[in-house]
Amino acid sequence: MEKLTAKIIFIALALTLAGCSSSDNITEIDKVPDKSAQALFVDARTSLDNGLYQKAIQILSAIDSRFPFGPISHQVQLDLIYAYYKVGDSAQGVALTDRFLRLNPNNPNIDYVYYMRALINISTEENLFQDLAGIDRSDRDPTASRDAFNDFKKILAEYPDSKYAADSRKRMIAIKSRLAKYELAVANFYLKREAYASAANRGRYIIEYFTPSSEVEPALEIMIECYDKLGLVDLKKNALQVLAANYPNNTLVN
Repeated sequence: MEKLTAKIIFIALALTLAGCSSSDNITEIDKVPDKSAQALFVDARTSLDNGLYQKAIQILSAIDSRFPFGPISHQVQLDLIYAYYKVGDSAQGVALTDRFLRLNPNNPNIDYVYYMRALINISTEENLFQDLAGIDRSDRDPTASRDAFNDFKKILAEYPDSKYAADSRKRMIAIKSRLAKYELAVANFYLKREAYASAANRGRYIIEYFTPSSEVEPALEIMIECYDKLGLVDLKKNALQVLAANYPNNTLVN
């Protein structure tokens, strides 16, 4: 009870701080002055360096609008993508990365754009308050995770020497675990509703695509139970053999 109370207090405090931060950012933002693209870009970079991302977005957007074909136009868009990521505006961030990739397929910073789009998609799944409350969110729609996984995979496949490759590989492992948890949650959903064929298929999907992972063992257990309910003796026997070979201490084996 005390832990829950502490979490609630922390959440309230976080909301208060977030509100204050937003107010401070709003008062910091002034009308973008009539300056050269270079001068405005210096102002935007200063705002980024100082963590004033909303102000940076306003200035960078003005540059992008006033000087769409200037020599710094690509860098402006790259900085704008980063700023949208920092303020949590995933819709604008993804839209801008999609536009950049479409119009500049040969840009030397393409690997960075894929990397940022992946990070933006990951950020859409982050929920501070549910994490604080210890809520299991494994049953959420994993579309954003899949999109991020594909972008990280693209970096490794097409830009193996990219400075973002190592981190992309690490993040792919984490996302793989997230996707496996989702499939397991769906399998359990079907099992509880006695949709045994669907539950078994989800379990088999985990075995095929997410081995090794901590979800493999419970997936095998689900498959065994479902095959038993469906009277599929051979499939149940095969699943038990796999379980015994990999998890000899499992209670279903003994």
